[in-house]
Amino acid sequence: MSWHLYILSSIFIIAGIFHFVRPKAFMRVMPLYIPYHKLIVYLSGLAELSAGIGLLFTTSRVFSLWAIVIMLILFFPVHIHMLVHKKASLNLPKSILVFRLFLQFGIIYWAYQYI
Repeated sequence: MSWHLYILSSIFIIAGIFHFVRPKAFMRVMPLYIPYHKLIVYLSGLAELSAGIGLLFTTSRVFSLWAIVIMLILFFPVHIHMLVHKKASLNLPKSILVFRLFLQFGIIYWAYQYI
């Protein structure tokens, strides 16, 4: 397995863990039109954690890569919400929020390279 996949796996495992460690931060950035914030934070954390772990095994790697691509696409509204609404921005500078938005395209491309 390429070391790139270990890095991608680590990113998603760590991100998934943070959904359980700091759920209020994740709930704060969610658009109001999304229901059940706490449940979705925990489910998305579990999905990120599972996808990150799944990358480590040949039998689940392709499924996990697709899961990462789909999750990142589904997370776009949250990143746009953070960019547009100051209260959801976690006081991050706009430049960082714009960078995060474009970074998602790069991570989607990165994951797709291994499918």
